[in-house]
Amino acid sequence: MIIASNFKTNHTRKSTREFITQINNFVKNNSLDVQVRIYPALTALDSFECEKSIKIGAQNFYPTCKGSFTGEIGFEQLEEFGVDSVLIGHSERRHILKENNELLVKKFNFAKEQGVEILYCVGEPKEVREKGIDAVMAYILGQFDGIDLDYKRLVIAYEPVWAIGTGLTASNNDIKEVLKRLKVNIQKPLLYGGSVQVDNVGDILNIKNCDGVLIGTASWEKENFCKIIDTAQKIRRVKL
Repeated sequence: MIIASNFKTNHTRKSTREFITQINNFVKNNSLDVQVRIYPALTALDSFECEKSIKIGAQNFYPTCKGSFTGEIGFEQLEEFGVDSVLIGHSERRHILKENNELLVKKFNFAKEQGVEILYCVGEPKEVREKGIDAVMAYILGQFDGIDLDYKRLVIAYEPVWAIGTGLTASNNDIKEVLKRLKVNIQKPLLYGGSVQVDNVGDILNIKNCDGVLIGTASWEKENFCKIIDTAQKIRRVKL
């Protein structure tokens, strides 16, 4: 089970270190074995001493080791901090920052060459959801064009675009149906993201084929993220 926090454009270097230190202590002191991922702002990356179950990842990168790409960050910089997990395809990068499929495939293939864990995000906008589940699946599966689904360190995050940062959450039945159909095509861990909260994460994690969650706003407070990790640990033990 994977519990991931995407800081987006939040937290400073100082608050990020305080956050990671508290999460690490919580995991260590309670002997938790849930897989935890934290994706801080690039300016807050540093060398952190963490339990093996915790990885500090990168929200973004340019598909190069180094070069002349003003304002971008390459893998030479990420490797300096031991980054071993990256986000690719988040809806905010697709829809707000206009990253197209061609660029996403380049990023995916480059990250694959580096051998890092890839958390690849897919999801549909509201106008597609309103057309029904078949339209939703056609849209989502199209986002895998050019993506190597056999890559051993691939994790998929299903995030309906209309439920990210809006306070809206897909119904449990909606999530269940999409994850079930995805599992037929993709034998990889499947996470759900989209207005996940402390009070609904338990229900979401209990959905069949849900292997974890990718969380934004609700994970930015240390205490809330600890509660979410604790809930995940309890559910994991029951599932085992």
